Amino acid sequence: MTSSAHSSASVTVSGSPLDGRVAVVTGATSGIGAATARRLALGGASVALLGRRADRLTALAEELRPAAAGQLLPVAVDVADRDGLAQAAATVRSALGRVDIVVANAGAMLGAPFATADTAEWDRMLDVNLRGLLLTGRAFVDDLLAAAESGPADLVHVGSIGGHSLYPNWSVYCATKAAVAHLTRNLRAELGPRNVRVRTIEPGVTATELGDDMLNGDMRAALARMRSDLRPLSAEDIAESVAFTVAAPANVNIAELVVVPVRLG
Repeated sequence: MTSSAHSSASVTVSGSPLDGRVAVVTGATSGIGAATARRLALGGASVALLGRRADRLTALAEELRPAAAGQLLPVAVDVADRDGLAQAAATVRSALGRVDIVVANAGAMLGAPFATADTAEWDRMLDVNLRGLLLTGRAFVDDLLAAAESGPADLVHVGSIGGHSLYPNWSVYCATKAAVAHLTRNLRAELGPRNVRVRTIEPGVTATELGDDMLNGDMRAALARMRSDLRPLSAEDIAESVAFTVAAPANVNIAELVVVPVRLG
């Protein structure tokens, strides 16, 4: 399961397979999303940074511009807002051109015992982890299909090992991530024959701010213990995993990548 930290990459990769590509990263205000946007931008791609907190997106774009080979475009949007996301997609196309990498990373991780959970937290996870991911893919699928006619095109879903494992008191979160895993498999069967590479990146325990806003204090404490018991992954570890998969040869799809701390086994 994912959780939030931030460290800064400082080296631009030249002659990279990412040169000239156009990426969209959702949830780019922090954690895995910000680290992925940074890694793709420093690897040569133009990157649209999508998220709800405009100030963070602008700050990240300004940080990256001096070293980035491509363009940076911050776009404030809630991925669960169908109309807002459609407008954001039009803005991205107008500014950066056709998109050929989509990283649907925005997520919410809110744990609580099933019998006592605030169901508003369930709604939020369903809206962000599922509805937002679906709407993100739909907003850019035409770009990906067009890009796939002449080069690589990638739809990357950031899931979680929680979609496959048993974590009591995280049942609804894990259910949303299990849905992401199976959705991705089916989209791979649907879009793969049209040359779009669809995949899941499924992190284990990762140090991010994800989960910091849970209402249940006991679950926040449990998450902190989970992070301290293992040497967690960093957001940059997952960003490297995303970059590795999208830079693969055009006929190679790393379909499901599970990324865990070594001590998790």
